[in-house]
Amino acid sequence: MSEVHIATDAEKVVEAVQSWGGKVWMTDKNCASGTERIVSILDNLDCDIIINVQGDQPLIEPALINQLIEIFEKTEPMPDIVTPACPIDNEKIFDPNLVKITRRHDGYALYFSRNPIPYVRDVKTENWPQTAPFLGHIGIYGYQRQVLETYHSLPKSPLEEAEKLEQLRFLQAGKSIFTFVTSNYPSSVDTAADLERVRAILS
Repeated sequence: MSEVHIATDAEKVVEAVQSWGGKVWMTDKNCASGTERIVSILDNLDCDIIINVQGDQPLIEPALINQLIEIFEKTEPMPDIVTPACPIDNEKIFDPNLVKITRRHDGYALYFSRNPIPYVRDVKTENWPQTAPFLGHIGIYGYQRQVLETYHSLPKSPLEEAEKLEQLRFLQAGKSIFTFVTSNYPSSVDTAADLERVRAILS
C-alpha cells in the first residue's frame, strides 16, 4: 500500500489526523456512504486500486487488507470490486446490522442483505447454520479506480435505498464484486454497545 488518506466530515477527526501528520480530507456532510466520500476526493488520489476501510471497522487486521490487495493482483480478469466475508453463527444471522452475502460458485457476489440469506425452508431457524452456508460481510472494499469514476453515472439503485447498502448500486448496475472468505470476523461498531466493547479492547 503506497499511501493512506482519511476522508471525513468531522473537524475533530481532521485535527487528530493533522496532529500526527497524516493526509486528511474534509468532505461534504451530505455524503451518503463511505464510497461516496471517497469518490468526492478521487481527484486527489494518484492510484489505480483504492482500498476503502470504513470508520466502523477499527479492528481490521493489516493482513486482511494485504490479502484483499493480493486477490486484486492475482484474479483474472481483474474484478471491479473485492470485499471479504466470514462464516457466521446463528446469533449473527438475524442481526440486521450484520450484512449477509450469497455468492456464485466462483466467489462473485449474488446479493447482499440485512435479512438472513439464504432463507432455509422447512428447517428450524436454530439449525440454519448447519444446513446452509451463511456468510457475513466485512465492510472493507477494494475498487478499481475506473469503477469509482463511474459512480455518479450509475443509475440510482432501489435495492441500495431499501437496504441502505452502498455496494448494491454497483451490483445492480452489473459491476463485478468478488468476495473471499476469511476465518476471523472483526468487531465492527454499529451500536453504542459495540462502541463500548471496542473501546475496552483498544484501551
